[in-house]
This record gives sequence, C-alpha cells and structure tokens, in this order.
Amino acid sequence: MADLSDEELLAELGVSLEAKKKAALTAEEERIIAGFEDICRFYEEHGHAPAHGEDRDIFERLYAVRLDRIRALEKCRSLLAQRDPHGLLSVSGKEAESPDPDTLDDDALLAELGIEAEPAAESITVLKHVKSRAEVRAAEEIASRELCKDFETFRPLFAQVQEDLKSGLREIRPFGQEAGIRQGEFFILKGQMVYVAHVGEEFETEYGRRDSRLRVIYDNGTESDVLLRSLQRALYKDEAGRRITDPTVGPLFGTTVEPDDLESGTIYVLRSLSDNPYIAQHRNLIHKIGVTGGDVKKRIANARHDATYLLADVEVVATYKLFNINRTKLEKIFHRVLAPAQIDLTIQDRFGHPVQPKEWFLVPLNIIAEIVKITSNGTIEGYIYNPANASLDGNAPEP
Repeated sequence: MADLSDEELLAELGVSLEAKKKAALTAEEERIIAGFEDICRFYEEHGHAPAHGEDRDIFERLYAVRLDRIRALEKCRSLLAQRDPHGLLSVSGKEAESPDPDTLDDDALLAELGIEAEPAAESITVLKHVKSRAEVRAAEEIASRELCKDFETFRPLFAQVQEDLKSGLREIRPFGQEAGIRQGEFFILKGQMVYVAHVGEEFETEYGRRDSRLRVIYDNGTESDVLLRSLQRALYKDEAGRRITDPTVGPLFGTTVEPDDLESGTIYVLRSLSDNPYIAQHRNLIHKIGVTGGDVKKRIANARHDATYLLADVEVVATYKLFNINRTKLEKIFHRVLAPAQIDLTIQDRFGHPVQPKEWFLVPLNIIAEIVKITSNGTIEGYIYNPANASLDGNAPEP
C-alpha cells in the first residue's frame, strides 16, 4: 500500500477522481453570454421578456433586438441552451417585429449582440467588446434635445425659409439614402424644420467611415448635437423626411437652365471662424459676400493664409447659382447696398503688416437673402441697408 500513489489509493477505496475539464470560452462567446445574462436579469426584474414597441423603454427595445438576434443564430442558441432558466430562447406568442437576420451581414448581426469586429488595422477574425450599433443608436435617441439659448439668432433664418418656400425661392425635395448634409442647410424631420448650424471636425469611426458631430437647431427652439450619419439615417427612414433646397432666385439665378443660358458662377456667403475677439462676439452676424466663377471650396481652401478671409478658416453658409450675369457688376451692387454695414477692422498679415479687409459686413443672413431676391427682380436700384433697424431702405440715392 505504501507504494501506491494517491490516485491508486483512492481507486482502491472506490473513490473516483475525475479531472474537471472546463472548456475555455472565446471572447465572442463570453460577450454573447454576458449579453444574454442582461436579458435574463431584465426578465427577472420585470416578469416578461423584452419586447419591441414605440411605447417601450429604449433599453427594453435594445434587449428585444438582441434577443431576436440570439434566437436567429444557431451557434448562439447552442451556446446558451444550458443558461436559459426562463426559456427565453424558445419563441412563443406573437413574433416581435424586427429586421430579418438574413438581410444583415455577419458584422451587423454580431453588432446587435454587443460584439463588433476589430478595426481593419487588426485581424477581422479577432473580436473586441465595444458598444453595439444598437447601443450607439440608443444613446443618440436618449440624448435629449436641450433649449437653444441663442435661438433668437436663428429665429429669423427659419422665418426667412418659410417665406422662401411660399414664394418658390426654395423647394422641398425627398431625402436620398446617401444624400449629403452640409452646414447651413435646412431639412424637415418628423414634421419639424431642422437647421444644421455647425458641422464639427470630421473623424474616422471604428469601421473606417467618415463622420462628424453636428449642432442642429430645431424650429421649436431646441437643439442637439447628433452625429451626421445619425441625422442622415433619421431623415432617410422618416417617410416625410425632406431636404429644403438652397434659394434659387428667379430667372437670373434659377437652377432651371434654359438651352441658351450660360452659367456665370456662384454667389457665396461666408462666416469667419477667426478667434479675433470682435469677430467671435459677432460671429453669427459678420458675413462676407462674394461672387466667383470657380469652385467655392477651392477658393476658400487656403483662407487661413489669406488676409481677404481674415487669416482664418471660414464656413460657407449660403450659395446661389448665377446664369447670364456679369459677376463683377453684381458683386459691386451687393457691396454698395451693404456699405453702411462694412466692418472697420484691422488685422496683421503673416509679415506683421496691417491689413483692412473690405468685403466683410455686419449683417444678418436673412437680409443677404432678401438682397439677392430683390436683385433677381431687377428692383435693387435705390436700396441700401440700414444697420440701425436691420432692414433695407428703398429710398437711397442712385449709385
């Protein structure tokens, strides 16, 4: 007996010693189990499986989507079969409405389970625990709008757009699936007019896509900071989602081109992003209005190095197409009308020399739109801007 090992001794005593072998779980399996445990806890707290529906809490709807995905994947059902004390894996009663799993690719299905593939820089076979797409969308939806403290700055813009729509200066068009969104554009989302006041710096998502954070103003005096792609998705999914076109002013500037029309260029309105104290204080009122026969974006590409643009980046807030118009004369008309609002500002150029840019004006955007409209009617002669009451006076002397 002394020569027997511990295992042999236990065997002689009739004791069976089994080595407990526990299969290691992959990172993907651990995430699936963790996601399902969240659903089980929901069931234990509320007494029912998570369900879909607009009247449901956003997190319940999130769990409902995740449960649908788990039920749809055989590998998930097999993995969780022994971890389902409430029978949640079996589908009973009315099926919850959700996207058909067959219409989603593997990455999309895994995303709904709380699993995402690593970015392209790493192996696509390695999975990483990050926020699911459903969770990201939920966060976007949960992020409530807040009161727009400077809404009085934007109120005239909404009023002007309403007038433009009535007069035919602007049109309402369906929003395409991959349609772009630019700063200064207006949309209709769920019956509300939406203004894109600011497009933040572009960044790359984990999936190699480009996105930006927006400042979006709503016509009811609220605002939010949604992602550009989130706004795109919301506009496309909303059956009544619409784009409001930029102003197309009469036969002189219209987008409907006659066969013998020659395109002359574009009227552009810019806003400076300079950190100059005076400009920063009046940023929403200081505009540069110009006319170009080329591409506006190319024209302003090096704004930060050009004293004409106050040696700072600029943003395009409005554009108007031109046909059969003398660009130089038109620009002079605009500058004459706005002369009383021309800002008197001196800045230092790159070499330290003082420069006084001449084409920047302290004028609301809706006044500029009104000037363009009056010009298209051929009645701009005699008008001049009155800074005292922020309006156009029609009794100015001939230029």
